[in-house]
Amino acid sequence: MFQSFQDTSNPSKGPERLATLRALMRREGFAGFLVPRADAHQGEYVAERDARLAWLTGFTGSAGFCAVLPHKAGVFIDGRYRTQVKRQVDPDHFTPVPWPETQLGDWLAAELPDGGTVAYDPWLHTPDEIATLEQKLAPKGIALAPHGNLVDMIWSDQPPPPTGRITPYPADLAGESHEGKRARLAEALRSAGQSAAVITLADSIAWLLNIRGADIPRNPVPHAFAILHDDARLTLFVDPAKLDDSLRAHLGGQVTIRPPSAFAPALHSLTGKVRVDPKTAPILVVQELDEAGVAHDRGEDPCLLPKARKTRAEIAATSEAHLRDASAMVEFLAWFDAQAPDTITEIDVVTALEGFRRATNALIDISFDTIAGTGPNGAVMHYRVTEGSNTRLEDGHLIVVDSGGQYIDGTTDITRTLPVGRVGDEERHCFTRVLKGMIAISRARFPKGLAGRDLDALARYPLWLAGQDFNHGTGHGVGVYLCVHEGPQRLARISHVPLDPGMILSNEPGYYREGAFGIRLENLIVVREAEALQGGDDRDMYDFETLTWVPIDRRLILPTMMTADEIDWLNRYHAACRDKIGPRVSEAARLWLQGATEPL
Repeated sequence: MFQSFQDTSNPSKGPERLATLRALMRREGFAGFLVPRADAHQGEYVAERDARLAWLTGFTGSAGFCAVLPHKAGVFIDGRYRTQVKRQVDPDHFTPVPWPETQLGDWLAAELPDGGTVAYDPWLHTPDEIATLEQKLAPKGIALAPHGNLVDMIWSDQPPPPTGRITPYPADLAGESHEGKRARLAEALRSAGQSAAVITLADSIAWLLNIRGADIPRNPVPHAFAILHDDARLTLFVDPAKLDDSLRAHLGGQVTIRPPSAFAPALHSLTGKVRVDPKTAPILVVQELDEAGVAHDRGEDPCLLPKARKTRAEIAATSEAHLRDASAMVEFLAWFDAQAPDTITEIDVVTALEGFRRATNALIDISFDTIAGTGPNGAVMHYRVTEGSNTRLEDGHLIVVDSGGQYIDGTTDITRTLPVGRVGDEERHCFTRVLKGMIAISRARFPKGLAGRDLDALARYPLWLAGQDFNHGTGHGVGVYLCVHEGPQRLARISHVPLDPGMILSNEPGYYREGAFGIRLENLIVVREAEALQGGDDRDMYDFETLTWVPIDRRLILPTMMTADEIDWLNRYHAACRDKIGPRVSEAARLWLQGATEPL
């Protein structure tokens, strides 16, 4: 099994560790210390060595941070984790803080009325983060100080850095050689009058060099730093133990290998103007450049948009991966429907689904720990079943199954909500509203230049009409055998990045009633140029192509709530599922698929 069901959260150790950290803060003369979830690469998923937030607090969510003060330790979490955090931290010692509704700067200013110095690790915070904090805190007499990581100083058994092997990624799947990518980005640097760009995002380096790594579970990326020069040369700062002769041959003579310890000193030797992304690079990069008197420009990581705009080869590859993954999902759904409601548990569901993906003989890893939450667990948006929380399915409940696979040709992410026995009308009403929102995004046509914030409301409108909503974005970007959460594209209120052809996104509205049930539906979609319509304006229009082909459970749909166009979309979608996936599955699954895709 790729997935473990061990409970990695241990709130009981939090109070003792917090007390030790506060004692160190007092000795160092600090009024506070910041403990982010992020690592030096600003990764959403981190290696065991970098899981400082979980080690200190017990909270294992993929986003959040802790601000430790002498009298209070605030754990800042967004809407996805409001329920989970209550289960994972000791409420007598850690205080959940709703974020971003409550900003860190405002909270610190209120909690430290007498001022003081708050320390932070400059490897783990970006220039924009620190600048925003300084703007809020300076008028209150609160200073920020870069410092060695205090958590690392008290974490006696902290794991070593990961040393996963790095492998080449086939150029025919990428659609472009790494030589071509480096040349293209170097030309953009020259056009901007920049001599080099510092690249610190692990997936950017993996994409740029057509390599994949094994430092982070579920995400095939290497921990490394890079400096791309305006002549297309690149210096890669990486543990040489991760490389073999074939990888060195793949990189070629224009890529120089140096150890990670050489990264900070190398910044001092740069000349000209250096591009640094203030949203993703460690602030240490800027501090080192300033110390050396090296000029630098604020600028976006040069890989972000080119990586997001998938090539035709990448789209063709991931389309095949999605068909393969859909066949595993259909086999799983047929198995699920054959089980009696009270005979299986959440762990049984996760184990069976991974087994069907493994049976494709192409699964490299799962793309994240499968979410399989039944009843009240379904309302925990990022629920991870453990041996302690494992729940038996009960008649009348729902189960949310959110999962995905990593294949050499693509990364998948799909959610289906399933009925356990006969489900009540309230759940079916909510399910149908969520489905209507998903269909609205799937059918959307929109002018060139619109961003995710302009479309997000389409998925929420059916819920809003019933006084309901969900506390997460409608969709995130997705890589191709890279990270299942990829920026900068998103379908969310806070996303200002224009959507461009080739961008892959999730389409996943939901609804969650704490203590009762959860609902989410998710397909992956890719932005494309829309066909011109007779009588339409002379303007560029985009729409979405669907990548995911797995039936949506008809037993949970109330057809009277849907329009004729919505029913037509669903029937056409199900017919396509039957045609595309039927030839790929077993006879038993094909019979199940036939029934599951009957017209509504």
